[in-house]
Amino acid sequence: MNVIADIPGTADCCWTATTPGTSYPPLRRQARTDVVIIGAGIVGLTAAYALCRANVSVTVLEALRVGRQVTGRSSAKITSQHSLIYRHLRDAFDLDTARAYAEANRTGARQIRAWIREFGIACDLEDKDAYAYTCKESLLADIEAEVDIAKQLGFEADVVRPAPLPFATAGALRFPGEAQFNPAKYLVGLAAAIKEAGGHIFENTRVHDVKPGRRWRVITERGRIDAESVVVATNLPVAGPGHYDIRTRPRGHIAMAFRVDSPTAVQGMFIGIDHPTHSIRTGRDDEGPLLIVLGPAFVTGQEGDVAARFRQLDEWTKKNLPVRQAAWRWFNEDYDTPDRVPYVGEPKKASKGLYIATGFNGWGISNGAAAGLVISDQIQGRSNPWIKLYDPRRRGPKKYNKGDDTHSLVNRIAEIPLGEGGVIKRGKANLAVYRTANGRVRALSASCTHAGCTVTWNNADLTWDCPCHGSIFSITGKVIHGPATEPLPSRRIAKTKPKRGRG
Repeated sequence: MNVIADIPGTADCCWTATTPGTSYPPLRRQARTDVVIIGAGIVGLTAAYALCRANVSVTVLEALRVGRQVTGRSSAKITSQHSLIYRHLRDAFDLDTARAYAEANRTGARQIRAWIREFGIACDLEDKDAYAYTCKESLLADIEAEVDIAKQLGFEADVVRPAPLPFATAGALRFPGEAQFNPAKYLVGLAAAIKEAGGHIFENTRVHDVKPGRRWRVITERGRIDAESVVVATNLPVAGPGHYDIRTRPRGHIAMAFRVDSPTAVQGMFIGIDHPTHSIRTGRDDEGPLLIVLGPAFVTGQEGDVAARFRQLDEWTKKNLPVRQAAWRWFNEDYDTPDRVPYVGEPKKASKGLYIATGFNGWGISNGAAAGLVISDQIQGRSNPWIKLYDPRRRGPKKYNKGDDTHSLVNRIAEIPLGEGGVIKRGKANLAVYRTANGRVRALSASCTHAGCTVTWNNADLTWDCPCHGSIFSITGKVIHGPATEPLPSRRIAKTKPKRGRG
């Protein structure tokens, strides 16, 4: 039996599963526009609406559906409290950098709230205090130090002992008056506002190449667009210079949403600073209130048993929080940077008019909105106080991400359980082999089409995940997440002839 049968909850995200679908057409023609935005997440749609409001012609290209990818599957906390970030920024850079980060994220959060009000977006917006908690007395000094710096930066921060959680804690950093929402509903509402403002949106339109010239040319599966500027807002850039696949590291995490008897069982949004860490917040779906819990992060494609992580998270949650059964479960990913600050803007002087946004370190809601505003200002030739903060050309380790090899290697197809996948060697090639429940075999090339790394089987999502740069492919090889833009090609498995013995 497939191991996913042992994982509680429906394999879907509670935000995307309960958000009305969109029906924008795919691009099937040649066109021209001022700006092409690749990716309909929070960065792309924030930039798109800000540009539409400035009377810039904008076209948004989404490989799948609006709001159904990384932003729509996030923990969706609208907060400037990103664990213990401000002391780190002061020590790694200086207090001015910490202040710029604080202002950028406060502005991003305010912009989200403002557009929710302006467009009447029904996205379950709720005011909630944000907490960074610890169960260890020895870490209270770190929390107190963060409070001191946060106050210098204008936050109404304080220390709470213990944290308001139903299990034993030593204390927490609190930022009052932050917020949470359903990010998929927000993005669907923002996309509608973009359409109303004259922008164009195309779904199911995967970009395969972006070519420079007198104008940028964006090439898709069935069409192309020429533009003065291109914004690559695809989690990790699928085009452009800069080698951000080695300047960032993929961060995978799992989430589960549990039924609860009382919507007030937990009040607030929580992130643990202990290791292993957990993130906690409330939410709801069509059947009632939920408690959403995220488990510890890991590098995408470098975990050999993702299903076990879900079972561990289910056990931890039921032990520590007043929940009933798991209703939903899902996997999501982001990218980390070595200094914990995203890369946003033009990656090189030679690529004038091409902008990227990546490396949100698990805090892509307020940072993502700020990034969209920064890029909008840059395209319009306007000054912005956070261009230097997010500068994608800043120095860092030459190879922050060293990648890894597959964690799914087996010697024979017969070793792969029914309903599971594994990687086998055939001569010089590696094959990604999936055995269906009835024993049929489906084989693909195991070489990620982005940079050739050998993929790992994800036994919870039933996907092929790249352990180098985080691309994710379906059982049939279709691209789910980039940076890959091409599917894993099908392969035939040659039958090996039995060796003849001497008679």
